[in-house]
Amino acid sequence: MKKITIEDVAKRAGVSKGTVSAVINAKKTVKPATREYILKVMKEMNFRPRAMARNLKNGDQDKSIGIIIKDLNYPFYTAIATGASEYANQKGYSVFVTNSEDNHEYEKKFTHLFSVMNIKGAIIAPVVEGTSEIEHLFKLKMINYPFVLLEDVKGIQSNVVTIDNLKAIKDAVKYLIDNGHTRIVHFAGPPHSSHTQERIDGFRHAFSESPLVFHNNMIIPVGSHYEPVFKNTLEYFKSLPENDYPTAIVCYNDQQALAVMIALNQLNIRVPEQISIIGNDDIQYASVYPIPLTTIKAPKHEIGWKAAEILINNIESNVQPPIERVVLKTELVIRKSSKVINN
Repeated sequence: MKKITIEDVAKRAGVSKGTVSAVINAKKTVKPATREYILKVMKEMNFRPRAMARNLKNGDQDKSIGIIIKDLNYPFYTAIATGASEYANQKGYSVFVTNSEDNHEYEKKFTHLFSVMNIKGAIIAPVVEGTSEIEHLFKLKMINYPFVLLEDVKGIQSNVVTIDNLKAIKDAVKYLIDNGHTRIVHFAGPPHSSHTQERIDGFRHAFSESPLVFHNNMIIPVGSHYEPVFKNTLEYFKSLPENDYPTAIVCYNDQQALAVMIALNQLNIRVPEQISIIGNDDIQYASVYPIPLTTIKAPKHEIGWKAAEILINNIESNVQPPIERVVLKTELVIRKSSKVINN
């Protein structure tokens, strides 16, 4: 099938090549009505701009995708990248992995670079701190650049591969309640992640299905990286009389759970004798933490594999495939960091 060019779009839309190019590059010289019409034509024709790097002699022969993860040091994301790479390699694609470091500007920069460097599509773990900061994702959609998100972003209709965070946390809290815990708190993650809110919702839902009453002060925002979590955990427990300590903490992720463990150890608070801890993700090292971690096992490799499968299907399709939202199941893994309380 003949590759659709700017000339083809311009002819169908009845405008100049320069006008189509201005729309692709999000220039403000095009009237809004004209821009919307050209975008509609581009979608109908399944047009994708030819990247600058394709001018190289063998540019069209080099197939590659990009991955933007939030934290290269966190095994959760490296496992996802491994799964994506294995699928992509089978399909003849090279993979470029970049690290946004939880920084929106870095993510924005990488999405732009991918879209102009002959990298044919992207898997993105998004950093979003407000609706004004999703412009770069809208731009990718405007130019029909294929991408798959690893969590939902409000206001963006796109392919997503994620886990059922609400059910995962709800099951973890239900396990604690069923085993005698009544003073449970959730150490929440960063505000710029939809996973944070989904896990808060799961925590809240667990209480709505139990005799226990939920209070807003059960949600403690401490972050997800080691240093701030360690500091915030110390401050939280120093602010409480010992009689008000929770008997269990459900953590945003396993990295947070490790920092909590170390902070509690410094405070001479014993896990799980005094406080049970449940993590999230079941990263590679969770079973060999100072106290093996009870955690929610996410299918990390499968997330990456499925995201790459959807992405490459979009890249290679001659028509616009329907949007897919894949939600994968999790499993609660019981280890020594949690205990049953005798009633």
